[in-house]
This record gives sequence, structure tokens and C-alpha cells, in this order.
Amino acid sequence: MTEGLIIDDNRQTADALQQMIELLDLAARVAYGSSAAMSVLANMVPNFICLDINMPGVDGTEVLAYIRREPRLMKVPVIIITSDDQPETRQHVMRSGAQAMIIKPVTIEILEGAFKKAGVLK
Repeated sequence: MTEGLIIDDNRQTADALQQMIELLDLAARVAYGSSAAMSVLANMVPNFICLDINMPGVDGTEVLAYIRREPRLMKVPVIIITSDDQPETRQHVMRSGAQAMIIKPVTIEILEGAFKKAGVLK
């Protein structure tokens, strides 16, 4: 089964996202925050990553930059899921290598569309 990684410091958001992903017949581990994500990514190459931007400490843009520099991870589709609806943020993350960006709150239909755009689902 395809296993992805959800990176979000908000446990409620991350857990809800995990449940929606399961409804799409996918599986995902959860890392609650960027430092937890870095530990997981040291030992895992996920099939996709759902990444929050606004996290304390190392934010999602820095995590995305790391993913795109790391040879094992550079081809992994990244879907940004954030409450930051600024055009500059969208431009920055798309230029930095994200495949899709979703503004919270997330619905299953929007998530499915983003996964299709990113090539995770057909």
C-alpha cells in the first residue's frame, strides 16, 4: 500500500487529514511538527508528503527546501496544506517544488483533486 507522510504541528488537523487520506485508499504516517518529520524522513521515503507551512521552529518552506535538496526525497510529490492564502506563498512553494497547494479547511474532494494533480492518484 502507498504510504505517505503528513507533517503538521496541529494534531487535530493532522489526524483529520490522515482519516481523509484513508478514505482515498491511501495510508499515511503523521509527524507532529518539523523536527518529528525530519526524524521520520531520515528512515523513510514516503510516496507523498502533505506539508503544513506555518509551524514553530523550522517552517514548512524550510522542510520543502530540504526535501528538494535530499537525493532520496527530491522526486516525492509534496502537497502543501496551509491556512496561508497569500499569492506570494503559493508562488514560493510552487517554485520551490510543491506539486499542489490546498488552503485549509480541507475537504475530501479538494484533497482528492490535489492528489490527482500531484500524480499520487489517477
